[in-house]
Amino acid sequence: MIMKDYHINIFYSEEDGEYIADIPDLKYCSASGATPDEALREVLEAKDLWLEAAREQGKPIPAPRYRPFIYQISA
Repeated sequence: MIMKDYHINIFYSEEDGEYIADIPDLKYCSASGATPDEALREVLEAKDLWLEAAREQGKPIPAPRYRPFIYQISA
């Protein structure tokens, strides 16, 4: 199975008092927002910046591979 884009996790953080979005395949690529939609918009911008910085620095860009556990057991 070939994934076309990166998986994004979005969850509410009681500690931070806001929603957190992260992309597991891109180390340290995360963002936050007051709503799930805002967190998603922010992490999509962070993803673009992450990929741009990696390209500029000649660093490897990982292929999208992360799959939530629920999908791993059904495959």
